Amino acid sequence: MHPLICTHCGEWDGEPDTGAGEHLLRCSSCGLTRPFLRLPLLCVTGPSGTGKSTVARELLARLGEGFVVLEQDLLWVGGLRDPADDHRLFRSTWLRTAAMVQQSGRPVVLCGTVVPPELEHLPERALFSGVHYLALTCEPRPLAERLRGRPSWRGWDEARIAETLDHQDWLTAEAEELRPPVTLLDTTEATPVETAEAVQRWVEGVHQDSAAPAGRRE
Repeated sequence: MHPLICTHCGEWDGEPDTGAGEHLLRCSSCGLTRPFLRLPLLCVTGPSGTGKSTVARELLARLGEGFVVLEQDLLWVGGLRDPADDHRLFRSTWLRTAAMVQQSGRPVVLCGTVVPPELEHLPERALFSGVHYLALTCEPRPLAERLRGRPSWRGWDEARIAETLDHQDWLTAEAEELRPPVTLLDTTEATPVETAEAVQRWVEGVHQDSAAPAGRRE
């Protein structure tokens, strides 16, 4: 079942309408409303080298019963490499995938480099009750050394490393001003287990707050 294809008339709905209710989608072609579970999407983001892939493996065991942990680079292939509009095809595909996975009732924790301006304007954003971002960061010198130590096939030359450091500088400077704001977690001195524990606390805390009645949220 594709979230943007109406189950009644079969038309593609590129602008999903959630105005019919919190857990309903309305087809813009035939007007049919159908049940659709809108849950929060939890993005563990940050520059390459800050520990996202390592954390993703740790989180599989820690969160597996209540969440679905996915690594964003899983779909970084073939036609999804179109760079147009901040790789819109790639990001839209991930939002659709996560939205369908969440119909099982388990929120998705998506680990990969992504920031609010790359997701919040997409039509598929309406498929979620909210998108929350936790960015892993690292001090510039050890981050650069981590990237230099990667296998040669990954292509980490000095120009690409400098670009990554610039991205991190932008992210840390703008985190609180982005909409929604991005929470930062410095991984420079933390072990993989310590980082995973901190991410687990964030995921479970955000999920608990999202599930609480509106009047009881702090």
